[in-house]
Amino acid sequence: MKKLTLLTVCMALVLSICSGHGIAATKNTPTEELQQNLEEAYIYAFPLVLMDATETSATNTETAVAGKAPVNQFIHARELVDAKFKNVVTPNVDTIYSQVWYDLSSEPMIYELPETDRFCKVQVLDAWTNTAAVLDKAGTYAITKADWQGDLPKGVTRVNVPTSMAWSITRTLLYGQEDLPNVHAIQKQMKLMPLSAYMSADNYQPAKGSYNEANNYVPINKVLSMGPAEFFNKANELMENNPPAAEDKEIIAKIAKINVGPGQKFSSNILGKNPQTQWNNMLQQIRPKLNEEAGKYFQKLGQWDYYGAPIGDFGQEYNYRALVAMAGLGANTVDVAIYPKTEVDNQGNFLTGEHSYILHFDSFPPVLEGGFWSITAYGEDDFLIDNPLNRYCINDRSDLKANADGTVDIVLAQQAPENITNWLPVSKGRFHLFMRIYTPDMQALSKWIAPTIILK
Repeated sequence: MKKLTLLTVCMALVLSICSGHGIAATKNTPTEELQQNLEEAYIYAFPLVLMDATETSATNTETAVAGKAPVNQFIHARELVDAKFKNVVTPNVDTIYSQVWYDLSSEPMIYELPETDRFCKVQVLDAWTNTAAVLDKAGTYAITKADWQGDLPKGVTRVNVPTSMAWSITRTLLYGQEDLPNVHAIQKQMKLMPLSAYMSADNYQPAKGSYNEANNYVPINKVLSMGPAEFFNKANELMENNPPAAEDKEIIAKIAKINVGPGQKFSSNILGKNPQTQWNNMLQQIRPKLNEEAGKYFQKLGQWDYYGAPIGDFGQEYNYRALVAMAGLGANTVDVAIYPKTEVDNQGNFLTGEHSYILHFDSFPPVLEGGFWSITAYGEDDFLIDNPLNRYCINDRSDLKANADGTVDIVLAQQAPENITNWLPVSKGRFHLFMRIYTPDMQALSKWIAPTIILK
């Protein structure tokens, strides 16, 4: 991994920020401090702004429909995705999602999680993309803003979230297409209502949402297209109800010098002449910088790499938090799941459908009780690979044929082998594999020999 270099951006700056208490600079030459503060402010605020944009898009509907629902209502996925699905990169084909976008500013939301016969965990995230809690047992929970003052009924477990905006992702394991009715039955048993409705025991009918055509956008594209004033003033607004953590006081003091933070008002005047050009130059260089920095979080599993702790609960690792947000919101902590990836064979050559490979297991990934594993193939575009079997992964639910010595070989090939039982179809061009290990046995994982990919 290359050594991280300082971002160099050519900016024309005014003598001071319009507020009169910002960082002074010469007319055409930015101070190093100002340059750094702009970059750090963007990286710090990016996950918060992206979460808001994602919520706005996901709740842009009057009633619950496929993929969307108003605030404080379930968004239940009903089908397993296939190769036609292009909404999210590297889609999961192991679990069915049930999501909720919360507004906790008025009162707690009561979430009833039923008993199940499978992996079913609720990840609760705050507005900054940190995991506030993981609910893995049946029960009645109150998703509550941490500063809420009030009493809960007996038998209700309080789950504190430090922000008004929150997001829960419930992942329910699916055993195949024929298992969908069972997952639907589990979803039907999930209940969600405000505390006041739960206390009154009345028949609760969720409020109608609203639709605005302007909010039909791809969230990441929306945020990346924002100009400086739009981005930072949205961040400033969001920080009012979603306060920075107490341990963020140092960076909050730093970015306050450019009028970023709760109660602040940012002006593009700080960027001087051609502010949009200067802004674009900065954005173009931030992603490479984050990619370089992220290398220190890589963990190795043979020829596979995965992002390790503190993913999902980032603390003051703001660069890491922003990088993961850009790659995909909703990352779990490593005790819940890890996602090793490889795009090369055991000789270090890129995987391509021009060749056939053997994916060799000495043993399967170690998981704790209730855990599971899978390996999914994706094309160069990060989407599922179309194939005649509609088979996108192999997993611990696959009926795999073992070798005489107990090992297992999976054929990675574009064309079907003679025996398709252990075949994982791949794309014509380059492809890569993601391993998903849910509830991993981290102690056993340190000694486990990960599968190797050998040119056939």
